[in-house]
Amino acid sequence: MQNLKSLLLTLMCSLVSATALAQPYPNKPIKLVVPFPVGGGTDIFARTVGQALTDTFKWTVVPDNKPGAGGNLGIDSVAKSPPDGYTIGLGQTSNLAINPTLYAKLPYSPVRDLTPVVLLASAPLVIVVPENSPYKTFADISASAKSKPGQVTYGSPGNGTVAHLAMELLQKSAGIKLQHIPYKGSSQALTDLMGGQIQVYASSIPTALSQIKDGRLRAIAVTSLTRSPSLPNIPTIAESGVKGFEAISWFGFVVPAGTPSNIVQELNKNINQILKQPEVKAKLMGDGGDVLGGTSEQFANLLSKDLVRWGKVVKDSGTKLD
Repeated sequence: MQNLKSLLLTLMCSLVSATALAQPYPNKPIKLVVPFPVGGGTDIFARTVGQALTDTFKWTVVPDNKPGAGGNLGIDSVAKSPPDGYTIGLGQTSNLAINPTLYAKLPYSPVRDLTPVVLLASAPLVIVVPENSPYKTFADISASAKSKPGQVTYGSPGNGTVAHLAMELLQKSAGIKLQHIPYKGSSQALTDLMGGQIQVYASSIPTALSQIKDGRLRAIAVTSLTRSPSLPNIPTIAESGVKGFEAISWFGFVVPAGTPSNIVQELNKNINQILKQPEVKAKLMGDGGDVLGGTSEQFANLLSKDLVRWGKVVKDSGTKLD
């Protein structure tokens, strides 16, 4: 009798799964988890693509901001969601490639618990100073740091963020020593920068772009190998004397591991189509992004390489979080 009950239960589950697969995807709202607060660069990118999916394909995409623990809370919620295509997340370099080494106990594995769907965009950091700063170029910052090791202060949105680790890498590459002042996010850091409490700040472009454009901040250099379309007149760090330097943050959509491959392919195909729309490209580029797209395999390969690269930077910096 027990065996019969087990067989019947298995058959019922199979019928339910077959029925679900037979229905067109999607047939209900898709939750788009954004692991950072409303209004930040990740949120802007996610909402741009989510709205375009709604407008183009009539999908119902509902943004769900779940900030906390450097993006870990939101990504963990994606990893633990049913693998049915109705929960997707926008991960990035920090919570997919950096945090596995940075945190002693990460509640998810980006390789084991998530499936990459498609890369959305990459974005460099921009080194900024107050508009009344004596620093006009990165060479000025470097010269000051060499004459006063550890006395030039720089802020970041927090320990272990891409900005913090990129600046650690930059100090090593340039042969200088700065004093790191970590903040809990960018808002207070930018206030202190403009108030003179810190001298330099490493920021995502979307976060600082309005203050740069209205003259309250001076952009010194960007951390990509090529200039940013959002700041075409601002040189790269490589152009500023540190040859070959690059430290960028990328953004990409992920789903829970075990999500059917046909759903992953459908998401990949439609998001790639969205990223080719001129208005979407213009919006993402206007907010500091370099539009990427591509296959899920390309995303997986980048993640694999950056887990090694950023893992080494974390270890070399000595930074560790619980």
